[in-house]
Amino acid sequence: MTMSTLARIVAVEHLGDYRLLLTFSDGLVRELDFDGIVKGGVFEKLNDAVFFGKVTVDQVAGTIVWPNGADLDPDVLHGDFEPASGRPAKLIHEYRLHTAG
Repeated sequence: MTMSTLARIVAVEHLGDYRLLLTFSDGLVRELDFDGIVKGGVFEKLNDAVFFGKVTVDQVAGTIVWPNGADLDPDVLHGDFEPASGRPAKLIHEYRLHTAG
């Protein structure tokens, strides 16, 4: 599987607190709760809900990123892999967008 065929994040919406709505290039939409998930190091600042809400999409990497450079693996966020350390974000809701055709 080449990188071009892997699903990447194309949109993120902060839903308040530590919840994000992620839209992937393959039409998957996942609402995830990161409360208590991101800790230590570059992630320490993400424990502030206001800073957490400053999340954007890195169009080059196809993932989410914060102003301090913290980012998360899009394959883990998509649900394809377990995170290397810690526990995954809690899945609140998941659905697929319908495509015309």
